[in-house]
Amino acid sequence: MGRKIEAYLDCVSPYSYFAFLHLQRHEEVLRSHNVEIEYIPVFLGGINVGSGNKPPWTLPAKGKYSSYDTARAKKYFGVPNLRTPSFFPILSLLPQRCMTHVKHAFPQIYASSFGSLWAAMWEEGLDISKPELMAQTLRRHFSPIQVEQVMEAAGSKEVKDELLATTRRCVEEGAFGCPWFMVTNGEGKREPFFGSDRWVFMWEFLGLEWKDVEICPGTELKSKI
Repeated sequence: MGRKIEAYLDCVSPYSYFAFLHLQRHEEVLRSHNVEIEYIPVFLGGINVGSGNKPPWTLPAKGKYSSYDTARAKKYFGVPNLRTPSFFPILSLLPQRCMTHVKHAFPQIYASSFGSLWAAMWEEGLDISKPELMAQTLRRHFSPIQVEQVMEAAGSKEVKDELLATTRRCVEEGAFGCPWFMVTNGEGKREPFFGSDRWVFMWEFLGLEWKDVEICPGTELKSKI
């Protein structure tokens, strides 16, 4: 039975960006283990409301800690230019609806175009909740006619309903934030994982061969070896 990682992500979440980058970098080796990755757009605002969770910046203690945690994550995941934009947080419905359509209509460039949303917002400071800036970001991957198609589809009832249904399903499965993962192992067992730092647990659940983090010997120990 095939293994699968369903990654529920929202461009408003920098930790979703970290998770996306990590999975992209390990995509080839995961494929060699017969692990499929599916990136699924959800609306984080809806998950927070549905689960009763609150964004970190609304709680002083979490907000204070986030400044340290984000700086560490930027270094680890290799995105030194990531900055919290002045317009943060945004209502991410438009970009997430766009990706909901792109996922079906343009599967070949879906992952790369999804990744561009985080780069545009978190590294370039573009407010992609604004239609003109969302369209500008899409033009990096799509022709002008295709951009019009994606933007039009994002306003359709079909796409709106799909994003709403996906978000509700995510909450029903226990989600309280992003990134959220539902992972299926080789035995067909399915379990949830949360956050961009649970990879070891995920690899273990999937039954993959992996190496743990090791501390290199210090100078004093090296001299004794």
